[in-house]
Amino acid sequence: MVTEEEKAAFFTLLKKFSDAIGVSGHEFEIRKLIMEEVNDLADKVWTDRMGNIIALKKGVDENAPKVMFAAHIDEIGLIVSHIDNRGFLRFTGIGGWNERILPGQRVIVMTSKGKIRGVIGMKPPHIMTPEEKKQVLEMSKLFIDIGVSSKEEAEKLGVKVGSVIVFDREVARLGGSDKVTGKAFDDRVGVASLIYMLKLLNKVEHEANVYAVFTVQEEIGLKGARVSAFSINPDVGIAVDVTIANDIAGVDEKDWITQLGKGPAIKIMDRGNISHPKVRELLIRVAEKENIPYQLEVLTGGATDAAAIQLAREGVPVGTVSIPTRYIHSPIEVLDLNDAVNSSKLLAAFAKEITREWVKELNAW
Repeated sequence: MVTEEEKAAFFTLLKKFSDAIGVSGHEFEIRKLIMEEVNDLADKVWTDRMGNIIALKKGVDENAPKVMFAAHIDEIGLIVSHIDNRGFLRFTGIGGWNERILPGQRVIVMTSKGKIRGVIGMKPPHIMTPEEKKQVLEMSKLFIDIGVSSKEEAEKLGVKVGSVIVFDREVARLGGSDKVTGKAFDDRVGVASLIYMLKLLNKVEHEANVYAVFTVQEEIGLKGARVSAFSINPDVGIAVDVTIANDIAGVDEKDWITQLGKGPAIKIMDRGNISHPKVRELLIRVAEKENIPYQLEVLTGGATDAAAIQLAREGVPVGTVSIPTRYIHSPIEVLDLNDAVNSSKLLAAFAKEITREWVKELNAW
């Protein structure tokens, strides 16, 4: 059972992280916020040359098993590719975009002088041809209006080729319920889940050395997880990310993947990897032991940091804990706080179960 106090605490973390800006390769703002949170929760915190944040919560000794939890801190975004003579910004994408959602959105442009607002503009429907009304406009045909009338004015505001852009959104509750909406839940909810996990682990003893890794550049190829897993060389790895909750109007039940409010999902497979059977079995056993609701997930598309961790060095047994989320890769992603808090509880309980004996069984499967 998730208490109102737990949901409120998690909501505070989620809002802090999701409202922040951290496009792939430009994770500066979100990294600072995460460092502020984890410094007092771990025994050792450092960053590597890629920009990953690694927080170590020590177990019984240096030779205890190593378990790596990874949540990526980057979000999909846009980047200025050209400024025309009238000050309109052309842009391209960073990460996977659905171009249908872009027209009419309000955005924030990160400049050398700070943040400025703009809107993604297009021709109004009144003067579109019937054929144009049917089309999904390509990103190359859209532009951002920042309210200036020349290239020089835009440049005076600090805008330049390479300035990154995100949607202008804030996390909010839906109708006073446990459902919340915002941008970048992929994967700021995973980030919040790991930090909440560390808070829980500070109240209990555990044998394993727990590495909470906040990875960069996941959205453009799982890059941060690849190098951090090589460095840590864990005995087992768990990715913490969102997954599709397609339990919406007009979709057959067989295509839901997961549902909001039914618990975190324990992944069986996705396009990037198949979860190790023993890792998956332990996650299920722990969830049932702790009375944590869970779902099983088979996803035909998408991948998580687990795919990169799995291939580190000689190979790492991996699994994934997913937080069901509707409308992924949009500015109005929706999740249930109960699922988010329960994901942290599942992760903390799993970490407590990692022992030398279990790792021996894992390696001998």
